[in-house]
Amino acid sequence: MPVDILRKSAIMHELSIATSIVDTVLQEIQRKSLPPVETIAVRIGALSTVDPEALRFGFESIVVDTPLAKTKLEIEFVPVQGKCRACNHEFAVQDFVFACPRCNSGQIDMTRGNELDIAYLEVSS
Repeated sequence: MPVDILRKSAIMHELSIATSIVDTVLQEIQRKSLPPVETIAVRIGALSTVDPEALRFGFESIVVDTPLAKTKLEIEFVPVQGKCRACNHEFAVQDFVFACPRCNSGQIDMTRGNELDIAYLEVSS
């Protein structure tokens, strides 16, 4: 696949995620009669395959002419963490090497790094 097609595909993926975030927040504003939202904070795990800058671009593109036009998107990057099934050691996965640094077992469970969620909203007081 040519690079331009891959890049467009990635942007469409993040645009879809940004649309979902905006729709969710707009529904929450209406449901709870919230004052204007100043910040939307999202968590993106290293394994989520989401490009933070493409997500930010998509978000900024779709909030124009919405109640979220002046809302800031804050992105928290979540590194990969694992827990070894063999020795119960919890550790940060470095350079995507999925082996326990203590016992070298490859039997690990990912405990962080797949996140893709709205962490919180900050509203005007």
